[in-house]
Amino acid sequence: MKASSESPEPARQLPDPAPLEELAAEVDALPATRPLPEPGGWRLVFRALRHRNFRLFVGGQVVSLVGTFMQAMAQSWLVYRLTRSEWLLGIAWFCAQIPVFVLAPLGGLAADRYSRYRIVVATQTLAMLQAFALAVLTLSGRVQVWHVLALATTLGVVNAFDMPGRQSLLIQMTGKEDLLSAISLNSAIFNSARVVGPALAGLVIAAVGEGLCFLFNGLSFVAVIAALLAMRLPAFVRRAMSSPWRHLLDGFRYAHTRAIVGALLLMVAATTIACTPALVLMPFFAEDIFHRGSRGLGFLMGAMGAGAIVGTLWLARRSKTSGLADVMFRSALTLGAAFIVIALSPSFYVALAGMPLVGFSVMRQNVSANTLIQTLIPDEFRGRIMALYSMTVVGIAPFGSLAAGALATRIGAQWTVVAGGTLALVAALLFRLRLRRFRSQIA
Repeated sequence: MKASSESPEPARQLPDPAPLEELAAEVDALPATRPLPEPGGWRLVFRALRHRNFRLFVGGQVVSLVGTFMQAMAQSWLVYRLTRSEWLLGIAWFCAQIPVFVLAPLGGLAADRYSRYRIVVATQTLAMLQAFALAVLTLSGRVQVWHVLALATTLGVVNAFDMPGRQSLLIQMTGKEDLLSAISLNSAIFNSARVVGPALAGLVIAAVGEGLCFLFNGLSFVAVIAALLAMRLPAFVRRAMSSPWRHLLDGFRYAHTRAIVGALLLMVAATTIACTPALVLMPFFAEDIFHRGSRGLGFLMGAMGAGAIVGTLWLARRSKTSGLADVMFRSALTLGAAFIVIALSPSFYVALAGMPLVGFSVMRQNVSANTLIQTLIPDEFRGRIMALYSMTVVGIAPFGSLAAGALATRIGAQWTVVAGGTLALVAALLFRLRLRRFRSQIA
């Protein structure tokens, strides 16, 4: 074989490691770069809608909640028209909400022991029947104040079981990763209805009276019941449980031992009491202070709902729950200031401009608290703890209603609302002081 005429390739030399070591040292000395931001923005707002069951739920709620707010406003206006009494306005609110305070623990117990889905279907059906009964009495011209108060109490009993069941069912529709989006969207729909419902109710009442508002609400429940029946949820599996009494006490004991949960519930309760005077006395402001009648009331409540929509959708842009406690603090401060401005306003338009701030602040606080609580608690306690949350959002309001009615007769409606705003400011400052203890748990 002919030998190759090419000389053999010389061996390659490895580079001197010293320059590489110097370069690595220089890189290590550079300041740390910030991590890439988490995906966020408006595309996160609607992420819960990727779940079919939640889409069905939202579709039913869009229709039903408009009817709910039409009925709420029509009921207040009916009581005020029949009696011209601020005190009875407070009594009507008391009758609608005191059952939630008394019976919500039983509703939460039921939600942890039985199928939450079946509970919600049953309560929505009963609420529909209540609306039809109120419609028949009003349209027939036989309605009296005691009828309204009795049916308001009936609806309160239904809500005592509906609210814990419905709040606990949300996480089954979406999962924990999309819970903030689900709660925010549900609140946005709730407050969209608060815009549309009172505005429609004001027009309907002015044209034909309150009866058609109650009738529309009854019919609107068909949509939400149909949506619930179309859902596909995992079959309910009954777990071995202790006696109902012990099971109930375990829920209270858990809330007592988890100090952060208790602090969140107390903050929501204080804000609810602070809000109640303005909500209860708003018909009085619309009619006797601003002289705008039922349409003026509709605009005021609608403006509040518009602010709430913006607040909840803006909150849904968050990808994490960190910082929600600070949102609660800032919201309470804004709420207190807004109530004081509205109460002392000499102009309907100044009050109208302040109402969106009320809605913006209240809903951001409630959504933040709801999300934090549901994130912190295990599912086995979810129904009972959400019952306590329902008590702070709705159940405690009757005491504020009674206090608002009694206080307004002594110091006037305007100064009563100022007192509510002051309470919100004080509660915000106290919550801020307690927040330092729990920062590591909710950061």
